[in-house]
Amino acid sequence: MSYREYVIAAYAVFAAMLLWDWLVPTLQIRAALRAATRRLARRQAPAAPPSDHPLSRE
Repeated sequence: MSYREYVIAAYAVFAAMLLWDWLVPTLQIRAALRAATRRLARRQAPAAPPSDHPLSRE
C-alpha cells in the first residue's frame, strides 16, 4: 500500500466516523421526540366507554 492510498483510506475512515457521530444521535433524538409525542397523545385521548361485550366488534 502506498502512502497516498493510506492517506485516502485514513480520510475515508475519518469521514465515515464523522458521519456516524452525527447520524446516530440525530436518529436517537428523533425517536425520543416521536415517543414523547405518542405518549402525550395517549394521555390526552379520551377514555374508551365501557362496553358490555369487551370482545364484540359492534
